[in-house]
Amino acid sequence: MTENTLFPATMMPDKDWWQALWPDPEAVLSAVGIKPGMEVVDLCCGDGHFTKPMCQLVYPGSIWALDMDADLLAQAGQSCEDNPNFHAILGDARELPKQIKQPVDFVFIANTFHGVPDKSALSEAVHESLKADGRFAVINWYHLPRETTRVLEQPRGPDTGLRMEPEEVKVYVEPAGFELEEVIDVGPYHYAAIFIKKD
Repeated sequence: MTENTLFPATMMPDKDWWQALWPDPEAVLSAVGIKPGMEVVDLCCGDGHFTKPMCQLVYPGSIWALDMDADLLAQAGQSCEDNPNFHAILGDARELPKQIKQPVDFVFIANTFHGVPDKSALSEAVHESLKADGRFAVINWYHLPRETTRVLEQPRGPDTGLRMEPEEVKVYVEPAGFELEEVIDVGPYHYAAIFIKKD
């Protein structure tokens, strides 16, 4: 799959600085409200940095890891091969309701929402895929100048102009049938905007 078929500015970064930025992914997952027994979608899962600890955290609940990059999805599958609750889906996040057979408790997306061309359509797809009172967590870079978000002594993350504050995310997500529940810090440069599905 070529880069121009993916969402803009959402390519998977090198493992070294990604691990430095997210040394404890399970703590992030717990902080946003993912719990044992849940049915969860790791949307745009990439190489599975969050997926493997997600499998372990929710067991005996199930995980659906979706990505449109077959190579990255294969890497996620390799890291989760010992987890019987892992399910891989090769596809477009905006077609999520067609990809899973039943509503889920939680949809998690990290470091991708800023690059989705039709954020409203994605939010509507997530809404359709959730159970009543299900939650949608969007992890994004704060709108800080890229030169100030340094990891391993290098500027990291998307261009400054692509970054979104929580209020900007809210503009796209809430009209799809959500209410912003809370915003929490989940790293030196990141927040999680957690939305709950409304009746």
